[in-house]
Amino acid sequence: MEFQISIILYIVLLPFLTQSQSADIPPPIPLPIQPPIKAHNYSNQNQIPLRSCSYTVRIKTSCSSPTYTRDQISLAFGDAYGNQVYEPRLDDPASGAFERCSTDTYRVTGRCLRGSVCYAYLMRRGHDGWVPETVTVDSGHYYGMITFYYNIFLPDGVWMLANRCNSVAATPTAAM
Repeated sequence: MEFQISIILYIVLLPFLTQSQSADIPPPIPLPIQPPIKAHNYSNQNQIPLRSCSYTVRIKTSCSSPTYTRDQISLAFGDAYGNQVYEPRLDDPASGAFERCSTDTYRVTGRCLRGSVCYAYLMRRGHDGWVPETVTVDSGHYYGMITFYYNIFLPDGVWMLANRCNSVAATPTAAM
């Protein structure tokens, strides 16, 4: 049964796998995976990270998404060294965030990364549904920004990964 589902999923996603977003490097296809590293629960002062950094995150909702969503949207991103920033809830149902064809910008504070952001996880929980188009993480002037392409319906309660850690494209474009 799982094999049949895998084959059907492959056939459905095949047209998306063969299209590229740029002439040079096609964007990676987000894959369902296990949850990212859980949020840190520091039980004593010696475990608290010495530095925290601020990141600007822009999430563009696809025009094929439902009109709006009240679903809980979670985000995690990190570098190739295992450092990760986790935001358990970006959404605010009263704010009108994640409406169809919109772009929402957030300031996320978390652990300082040692390298460029090269992966991003997204997850939604709820009944409305949501189709993110892109997630752009701006690390500031030193590491710049990088965009991850999703443009797929996120299943309920499943972390979806866009990973560019092992590609040439993992080098972010300079912030403009």
